[in-house]
Amino acid sequence: MTDDAAGPQAASGRGSAAEVFAVFLKLGLTSFGGPVAHLGYFRDELVVRRRWLDEHAYADLVALCQFLPGPASSQAGFALGMMRAGWAGAFAAFAAFTLPSALVLTAFALTAGGIAGPVGDGALHGLKIVAVAIVAQAVWGMARTLCPDRERAAIAALAVAILAFVPGAFGMAGAIAAGALLGLALDRGAAQPPAGRLALPVSRAAAVASLAAFLALLILLPIAAGRSQALAVVDGFYRAGALVFGGGHVVLPLLDAAVVRSGWVTPDVFLAGYGAAQAVPGPLFTFAAYLGAALGPVPNGLAGAGLALAAIFLPGFLLLVGVLPFWDRFRTMAKARSLMQGANAAVVGILGTALHSPVFTTAIGDPRDLALALAGFVALTAWKVPPWIVVGLSALGGAALAFAG
Repeated sequence: MTDDAAGPQAASGRGSAAEVFAVFLKLGLTSFGGPVAHLGYFRDELVVRRRWLDEHAYADLVALCQFLPGPASSQAGFALGMMRAGWAGAFAAFAAFTLPSALVLTAFALTAGGIAGPVGDGALHGLKIVAVAIVAQAVWGMARTLCPDRERAAIAALAVAILAFVPGAFGMAGAIAAGALLGLALDRGAAQPPAGRLALPVSRAAAVASLAAFLALLILLPIAAGRSQALAVVDGFYRAGALVFGGGHVVLPLLDAAVVRSGWVTPDVFLAGYGAAQAVPGPLFTFAAYLGAALGPVPNGLAGAGLALAAIFLPGFLLLVGVLPFWDRFRTMAKARSLMQGANAAVVGILGTALHSPVFTTAIGDPRDLALALAGFVALTAWKVPPWIVVGLSALGGAALAFAG
């Protein structure tokens, strides 16, 4: 075993699930700023302060989680908990990091309907407007990173064209597949140099079983969805979690396809919750808890929140467990990097389409709304104001607009 592997191997199994839960609960209560910021918090707390693993092992884990579909920071937290305290540690890390924001958003979903009057309605409208600024910032940043050349910019534009003619989840899956194939054809990827080995207690048999479960659910849930509303909810949120490439904000169009186009949630309720999700710490995927609680048909409320939350996180964790024993070999393949570069470029086009509809078309009704959205965008991009502050100011701005008439 190499020296680089010694760090994660030494850290594995040295702690308890209770210790992992306490550490990740602190992170779940304080980690604002999205997946990239979360990974920075993890590094500071677990690599620098607590020395659970070394820099090489952490970099390797981050590369894996950013490569796979799913919530990168939650996948990294799941793996870090596993490295520290086995399977119990993995689930402790997930629960502690996820529950704070999930509970807040569920409570918001259950009480938002009681907000009445022009000021309350205006504040909710401000939450919809801030979603325009936040998604625009995500599109801008992802385009600069994931579409740096004309070929990948063209793939993003192609994804927009595909969704123009085939809206919904099938169009998104087709756009990602087309982008991946074009990326493979361009063959521009460079293999990631080895940085060490990830030592986690996952056997090849468990990995194969996990991948088989991921594919079986992806194929069988749409078939079973017609039998009950609960299965339909699981199918919609599972599919959204399985197709998320390129960051947490990309889940927005997938969830829109699952719950808004189906009529389970209105566009206004959807965007108000998405805006509120920016003001809480922890993973953006906990937006699913809000949606599950706010669903029109049952299961909704607490049952719907729990069902949606479990369904959206499950595919990312199944993929992570399924890939872990094979990652050291797979990451050295240049063609795999090319494939992912093309898929990520298509994701930019998908998110750009969502910026237009439902985000912009639902939230912006007049020039005053547009001015408030532009102010939020400038605050996020030029002034680097934390998102939760921009969310609060936008809610106040929406209330002020309503009060001014």
